[in-house]
Amino acid sequence: MAIIAPSLLAADFLNLSAECKMINESEAEWYHLDVMDGRFVPNISFGIPVIEKLRKASNKTFDVHLMILEPEKYAEAFKKAGADILTVHIEACVHLHRNIQQIKSLGMKAGVAVNPHTPVAALQEILQDIDLVCLMSVNPGFGGQKFIHHTLEKIRTLRKMIDASGKNVLIEIDGGVTIENAPEIVAAGADVLVAGNTVFSASDPKAVISKLKSF
Repeated sequence: MAIIAPSLLAADFLNLSAECKMINESEAEWYHLDVMDGRFVPNISFGIPVIEKLRKASNKTFDVHLMILEPEKYAEAFKKAGADILTVHIEACVHLHRNIQQIKSLGMKAGVAVNPHTPVAALQEILQDIDLVCLMSVNPGFGGQKFIHHTLEKIRTLRKMIDASGKNVLIEIDGGVTIENAPEIVAAGADVLVAGNTVFSASDPKAVISKLKSF
C-alpha cells in the first residue's frame, strides 16, 4: 500500500487553509512541497515563508522537493521551516554525497531526485546513504504533465537495486500519477505516489486520495 503525497503545487493558493484541512482529514500521509528557483527548472513556485505557514497547519510529514541549484545554501532554512524530508536533484549537486551528509546532519531524511533522462544506475554509490529516491516521471518544472511510460522500467530496475543493497530506501514517483496508472506504478515497485492535479482538480479530493491509497 503506497504512501500518498498530495502536491501543493496544484492546490488553490487562494484557499491553502482549506486545502490543508482537506489533506489533514484525508488518508494522505505526506505533503509534497515543490520548490522551484527558475534556474534549475523553468518555473518559480513557492519557498520558505509558505512552508513555514503550512507547517503550522499540519503535523503530517513534509516532503520538500528542491528543484533548485546550490541547495546546500538553503538546507538549514528548510529544516527550520518544517521539512521532514529534503530531496535534492542529482543533476543539481556537484558534490551529492556532501549534500546528503548536510541534510542528515540537520536531522532530516535525505532524498535524491532524478530527471527522466538520468539512469538509475547513477544512484548506485549513494543508495546506502539516502532514505528516498524521487523518480521524475515528467520533466520537472510544471504540473499537469503526462506520465512518461518508460518510468515503469526505471522503477523496476531501481527496485532490484534497492532490494539487492538491503537498504530501506523508498521509491517516490512524481509527475502524471492518475487513478488509471497508479496500480501499474505500485506494481512496478513504487512506495510513494505524488499526486497533484489528480487530487486537487477532483470534485472529491479525499475520495481520490482514498482510491490511490487502495492500490
